[in-house]
Amino acid sequence: MHRASTLPITQPITLLVSALGGEGGGVLSEWLYEAATLAGHSAQSTSIPGVAQRTGATTYYIEVHPEPDAQLAGRRPVFSLNPVPGGIDLLVSSELLETVRQVGAGMADATRTLIVSSTARALTVAEKMQMGDGRADAAALLATLQRHARGVELLDMTALARESGSAISAVLLGAIAASDVLPFARSIFEHAIAAGGKGVDSSLRGFALGFDAVAQRHAQQALVDAALAPRDLRAIAVPRLRHYQDAAYAALYEARLDRIAAAERGAQAQGTPAGDIVQEVTRWLALWMMFDDIVQVARLKLSASRMARVRREVAARDDEIVKVFDHFKPGVAEFAALLPASLALRLQAWDRRRIARGLEPWALPLRVGAHTVAGALALKLLAGLKGQRRRGQRFAIEQALIETWLGAVERGAREDWGLGRELAACGRLIKGYGSTNQRGKENLLHIIDHLAFTAAPAAARAESIRQARAAALADDTGTALDRTLAAHGAPLRAPREQLLRFFKRRPAA
Repeated sequence: MHRASTLPITQPITLLVSALGGEGGGVLSEWLYEAATLAGHSAQSTSIPGVAQRTGATTYYIEVHPEPDAQLAGRRPVFSLNPVPGGIDLLVSSELLETVRQVGAGMADATRTLIVSSTARALTVAEKMQMGDGRADAAALLATLQRHARGVELLDMTALARESGSAISAVLLGAIAASDVLPFARSIFEHAIAAGGKGVDSSLRGFALGFDAVAQRHAQQALVDAALAPRDLRAIAVPRLRHYQDAAYAALYEARLDRIAAAERGAQAQGTPAGDIVQEVTRWLALWMMFDDIVQVARLKLSASRMARVRREVAARDDEIVKVFDHFKPGVAEFAALLPASLALRLQAWDRRRIARGLEPWALPLRVGAHTVAGALALKLLAGLKGQRRRGQRFAIEQALIETWLGAVERGAREDWGLGRELAACGRLIKGYGSTNQRGKENLLHIIDHLAFTAAPAAARAESIRQARAAALADDTGTALDRTLAAHGAPLRAPREQLLRFFKRRPAA
C-alpha cells in the first residue's frame, strides 16, 4: 500500500516563445535549457514547428523547476510536453501579430502572464493580398495585449538585433533574463551563450541590448512607483483636488483616506504589506473625485500646456499662427449634471419621452475656436461653473457612489485585510467617461452587493472579487464578468434596456 505524499507540489515556471523561421528559435530554447542546467535546475524544452509563408511561427515551450535540484532530496520533477492555455508565466515573441495570435489561442492569462514582445512586424499572407493597405492596426494589437496580460514589455527587437549584428534570438534571451521570471543571474545566461561556441561576441552584444532595455524600464517603473507611494501621491492629489473644486473638497479627500487608514490599522495582520489598502484607495479615490464633466473639459481645453502640445504636434514655428477648433456635442446628461436634482430629472424625463417617440437623444453640436477671443471666453465661462458643480445632480450621485465603495472597503478591511484589499482595488473599475464610466460603476456596485458580504469565508470572497474584477476589466461586453459571477453563485447583471426601432423598407429602385 502506497502512502500519499504530504510534500507540497511546486509548479514549474512556464515559458512560451514564438519565433519566425530563421530567427534562431531553436538556439534560444537551447540557451534557456543550458542556463537552467548551469544554475542546477531541472528543465525541459519542446518545440512545435510552424509553417512557411508567414502563416504561423514555430513555438518553443520550456518548463523550469523553480527550486535547484540540490534542494529536492533526490526527487525529480515531472514536466509537461505541451503548453496549457492560461498556464503561461512568460510569453515571448519576435513579432507583434504572432504575440496576439498566441493570446487569441488562450495562452495568456490577465493575472499570471507577462508578455515580452517585439513591436516589429512581418506581414502575413492575408495582409499582403489586400489591394490597399491591409496591415493590421498596431494600436489595436497593443491594446489586446494589455487587456490579456498582467504586464507587457514591448521592444523593437529587430532594430536591437540589427544594431548588435546578432540574431533576434540573442535579444529575446536578454529580455527573458531581465524579466525576472527565471531565478537566474545575468551571468548564467551569458555563460549559456558562450557555451554555444558560434557567434558568441555578437550574441552577447544582442543579449546585453535586450537585457538593458528591459532592465532600464524596470528601473524607471520603480522610480514612478516610488513617486506614487501613498504619501507622495496624496501630496500630488490634494492640490489638484483643490484646483478641481475647492479647499473643502481636498479636505474631504484627506478625511476619507484617514478613515480607510484607521480601518486598515485595525485589521493589519502579521505579514501583510502595511498601507497597501490605503495605497489603492489613494490612487483610485483621487481619480474618481476628479470626474470629467463639461466644467473639467473646458478647463483642460484652455490649459496652456494643451496649446503648447498642439503646437509641438503640428511642428509650428514660433512665428506661425495655429488655429484650434474643438468640436463638442453635449447632450441632456451633460447639462443635467450641473442642474439641481429636481430640474435634472425633468430634463431627463423630457428626453426619454422624445426617444420613446423615435427621435434621437437631444444634443447640441458645437464648433468652438479655442484660438479666438469668443471661443476662449465661452470655454472660460464653462470652466468658471465649478461652484455650480456642487449643486448639480451628478456631484451628489458621484459622492454617494464613492461613499458606498469606501464603506465597503472600510467594512471589508475591519473583517479581513485581504477582503479590504480586493475591494479597494475595485476602484480601478471606475475609468473613462460616458457609457464606459457608467458600466464600471454598475459593475462595482454589483460586485459589492453580491460578492463582498455573503456567508462564504472572507478569503473565498476576496478571491471571488479578484476574479470578478479581472473579468470586468478584460471584457467590456460583460460576458466574462457574467461567467465569473455565475461560477461564484452570484446573480448575473440585469440586462440594460435597449430601444428597438422599426423602419419601413424602401422599395428597390
